[in-house]
Amino acid sequence: MKKSCAGRVARRIVGMGILSLAILPPAISASWAAPAALPPGLSAAQIDAVVARARDAFHVPGVAVAVVHDGQVVFARGYGRRGEDAHSGNVDTRTMFAIGSNTKEFTTTALATLVDAGKLKWDDRVIDHMPEFRVADPAITRDFRVSDLLTHHSGMGEGAGDLMLFSHSTFTRPEVLAALPYMPFTAPFRVDYAYNNLLYVVAGALVEKISGTSWENYVQSHLIDAAGLPACQSTPPVSGQMDVATGQGEDPALPDRATLRLPAVAPAGGIWCSVDGVSRWVQMFLNGGKTPQGRTIISTAQRDVVWAPHALLPLPDTAQATQGHFRAYGYGWFTEDFFGKKRVWHTGTIDGMVSYVSFLPEMNTGIVVLTNHDDHHATYAIQTTLNSLVVTGKSDDWVQHWKDEATAKEAEAAKAAATDGPGSPARPFITLSAQAAHDYVGLYHDDWRGNLHVTQKGNELRLTFDKAIGLSGVLSALPHDLFVVRWDNRAQDAEDDSYVQFQRDMTGKVVGMKMQVIGSDFSFDAQDLHPRKVSDQP
Repeated sequence: MKKSCAGRVARRIVGMGILSLAILPPAISASWAAPAALPPGLSAAQIDAVVARARDAFHVPGVAVAVVHDGQVVFARGYGRRGEDAHSGNVDTRTMFAIGSNTKEFTTTALATLVDAGKLKWDDRVIDHMPEFRVADPAITRDFRVSDLLTHHSGMGEGAGDLMLFSHSTFTRPEVLAALPYMPFTAPFRVDYAYNNLLYVVAGALVEKISGTSWENYVQSHLIDAAGLPACQSTPPVSGQMDVATGQGEDPALPDRATLRLPAVAPAGGIWCSVDGVSRWVQMFLNGGKTPQGRTIISTAQRDVVWAPHALLPLPDTAQATQGHFRAYGYGWFTEDFFGKKRVWHTGTIDGMVSYVSFLPEMNTGIVVLTNHDDHHATYAIQTTLNSLVVTGKSDDWVQHWKDEATAKEAEAAKAAATDGPGSPARPFITLSAQAAHDYVGLYHDDWRGNLHVTQKGNELRLTFDKAIGLSGVLSALPHDLFVVRWDNRAQDAEDDSYVQFQRDMTGKVVGMKMQVIGSDFSFDAQDLHPRKVSDQP
């Protein structure tokens, strides 16, 4: 669910191959599979080539790509493996990927169906439908509209509350909603853009409140099944489902259906879908909210509302290269100008996978890219290349561009770590005696995240979160009550290693802590925690 933009353009890609017809999988019914050509300027050989280069440059095991044009799915293909294991099966067009924040469009579309049914208005106050709804400021609570759940302009900080949704969290949706009033506002209401998953969980709860059924059931029946999206589901895959991708650092073992725990994050990022499924979703949107068989999922008017710009954003670093003059956020969609054409898009990152869905409505074209590697550079490289070819017939070398950006960021991070990072000469680690370490031992409580435990074995201190399966790590001491927590699960959590600054009162007693992630994962919103020590017993 992370977003990233890039800077200056490097070399040019030379178009390869001739325009070709895509062959659709035989499982697709005849009504979907009438042969049609790729958009002018784009060929199957060019798609294959940029996918191959991106997979190689960013070490992506598997990719699935689909192109929709003039109302039909004209290209759908899987590349590589379903997981990091060299023996994992091949990706095909029915391989299910976690699509992360591309779930947000399903949640806004679910709301749009309720608007179409006359059960909701976008400018309704949330408390009029959910009297239990509360945020930190009572005045904002009273004026908070349904649209405010969707535009990332609430005034909460970037990624606020994500520690209840990710990082092995076991929070339930009701528990997330109950913690909402404790989330701090860091900017004025409806002014600054800050990406927020928490309020999309509230939006999902609003769907449940109005519809009388779970978000999972409503989205599955009214959207996924109604639109005929193959190999697509609103719940996580379970044991026995074979054609499922595994994300970077994730365990390929799937849970049993009987013990499946539905994630609280689902309305913001819980859908699993194949490229066949997402391409049918794209097809429906390009068709004004109707399936090819003529079934209306949402009205064209509501499709246009969710695609419309509702909150202006700064231009990305790539704006000059793509001739961009504006960028905005709609309801679950980014929108911008791209070489003079309107572009609507969104990305998603979750469970070690990245997805990217892009529309060029004036070209009647949509492009889907799904990957099983926790690195947005590959999806950005593929999508920007293919979108450029569709609009202009040529493309800068976006693979090299984002490879250069990734290399530069790695070098910058390495330099910073060596200069003043943990363990550097400026911030050397120190060894505490067992007696000194004991000062920090105890039970700490944060109003929204719950309990944290600091335990001791010999000289070693450990920090553990409640309501998280396995979020635990070793505390390594720096001077002045400062520590670094290094999480045990290196495959999944290494980027979330964090500073822990313990606080003392005037008598010298440890009374609390603050945290700050060392890296750049905004979803590990440790800065919003304010744990206070409530017991010397952990």
